[in-house]
Amino acid sequence: MAIAVSFFIIIVAVAVSAGFRKSIRDGVAAMTGDVRISPYVSSNGEDPVSMPLDLPSRDAILALPGVESIDPVAIRAGIVKNGDIIHGVVVKGIQRSEEALSVSIPHRLSEITGLGVGDDLVTYFVGEKVRVRKFHISAIHRDLVEVDDNLLVYANLADIQRLNGWADDEVSCLDVNLSEGASRQETAGRIGHILAVSGNPVEESLYVSASEDSYPQIFDWLKLLDFNVLVILILMTVVAGFNMVSGLLIMLLRNISTVGTLKTLGMTDGAIGRLFVRIGAKAVLRGMLVGNALALLFCLVQGTTHLIPLDPANYFVSWVPVHLNLWWILAADAAAFLGILALLWLPSLVVASIDPAQTVKAE
Repeated sequence: MAIAVSFFIIIVAVAVSAGFRKSIRDGVAAMTGDVRISPYVSSNGEDPVSMPLDLPSRDAILALPGVESIDPVAIRAGIVKNGDIIHGVVVKGIQRSEEALSVSIPHRLSEITGLGVGDDLVTYFVGEKVRVRKFHISAIHRDLVEVDDNLLVYANLADIQRLNGWADDEVSCLDVNLSEGASRQETAGRIGHILAVSGNPVEESLYVSASEDSYPQIFDWLKLLDFNVLVILILMTVVAGFNMVSGLLIMLLRNISTVGTLKTLGMTDGAIGRLFVRIGAKAVLRGMLVGNALALLFCLVQGTTHLIPLDPANYFVSWVPVHLNLWWILAADAAAFLGILALLWLPSLVVASIDPAQTVKAE
């Protein structure tokens, strides 16, 4: 039971850590892409700055390992007004299949303004002159709500291009989406090198940034979480190991006369120690299987029902996220199993101290 509880905690900790990493990575990627290519001048101000949609180096970037797509984005800061409620937003134009002037607003903006699906979102855009657009709310999404004061509203790319007075081939930036596990910092460096040596003046003037550069505090928090998971893994391995050591010592002391008889018959200390290690290994394996099964069941329930909630103001998400990465789980199981087996050799020290003459005489 002790082994099963330890492995249950280990697998749940690994799954929750992976869940946070995936949820936050996907949330930040939705806002900025894994890697963003943009002009050096910010495109979030009153006078939006555009860049060409089709870069000559586009094919070279798509050929990089881990790069899945390059998505055009048009951005414009705006002010939402509903009655007496006024709030700043960032409207991000992306390629969507929705009808013109339809938008998806974040859940927090819906709570602030009291607007929902089917309502109109009146938005003011300040520039050389004030422009007003009446968007239709077609969906409500959940963002990393406490990341930015300016809530992110998703609109159609063409709507924001028309609002900014741009042609169809002009965008604010390009969001590069990567496959899971690809290094954002490394890919950003490779893209920056491609643009820098392209010989194209437009490409050489572009700025490349990874999502970690836009929200470093979030990824620092993830690193701290990963460190905590490592501490849990070590602690649970030690706890499970010493539980097994104490169990084997009790078993050994209860069978001390048998050990003495085996040594009298010529069995070596090493052979007797390996015998107890095999007995312990079988118990560890059974506990590991039970703990893994319970952990996978918990992850399945939590992943489908979101049974355990969280405060998004502190954790960026509204419930405990879980993500089952088979390789990470197997690595955690293997590391814990080997660590416990190493601790199981401690009882062999007691075997070496047993005097066969004394134990057999006592028997």
